[in-house]
Amino acid sequence: MDFYTNEFSNNDITVTYKPSICIHAEKCAKELSSVFRTSIIPWINLDYAETNTVIDQIKKCPSGALKYFKNNTKKAS
Repeated sequence: MDFYTNEFSNNDITVTYKPSICIHAEKCAKELSSVFRTSIIPWINLDYAETNTVIDQIKKCPSGALKYFKNNTKKAS
């Protein structure tokens, strides 16, 4: 059961992060460190990359802890 979900939004998408399923591979931070930052809070800042770049990185998440939905659809992908 997941009790804690983080959400981060820009004009286009909302990114959700479920820490309870994250395996901390840090693939997101290693490959797109301008957005996924391990030492700064909030640790996800969508202002530092194009939306499609963020989406492409989320799709590489090995655990599925990162998801996104387009702000006009309200369904996580």
